[in-house]
Amino acid sequence: MSLVNAPRLETERLILRGPEPSDAEAMIAFLLDPVRAEGFGGYAHRGDAWRWFALNVGHWHLRGYGYFTIEDKASGQPAGICGVWNPEGWPEPEIGWVVFDGFEGKGIAREAALRVRRYAYEDLGLSTITSNIVPGNTRSVALAERLGAVYERTYTNYAMGEDMLYRHPSAEEVLG
Repeated sequence: MSLVNAPRLETERLILRGPEPSDAEAMIAFLLDPVRAEGFGGYAHRGDAWRWFALNVGHWHLRGYGYFTIEDKASGQPAGICGVWNPEGWPEPEIGWVVFDGFEGKGIAREAALRVRRYAYEDLGLSTITSNIVPGNTRSVALAERLGAVYERTYTNYAMGEDMLYRHPSAEEVLG
């Protein structure tokens, strides 16, 4: 049962869907891992990680979009999250991604981000989008660049500190 009114998006290997109550444990496990969640913003306490899960549900209700759960079609398991994120204080909407333990190195984040970017342009009507990346998160920088995003500037993110803003190709460039 989805907690939000999110569309169901599909790729060859993935289902991107709204968060469900059963997704909470995988997200909490990710957020409590200080190494894995370092570039995303992790937590030391389970209650704080649970509140982030609820924050994403609220983001969907307030903005009409948020992080999709990435479901691996082959296993049916949550493989990560990817979506359009723009909470209060963000410079503009961004595409963000996280891949859970055991699903790295399979191209899942790229496949999901490409589909989410198309959704942002075609369905949400955005003309441009960014990815905001904490300095030192070399894997996310490499993925943003593979997606055609270009470093634009560094800014101070009130929640994360210093962030690098990468600008994705525009809707016109992507959709033609």
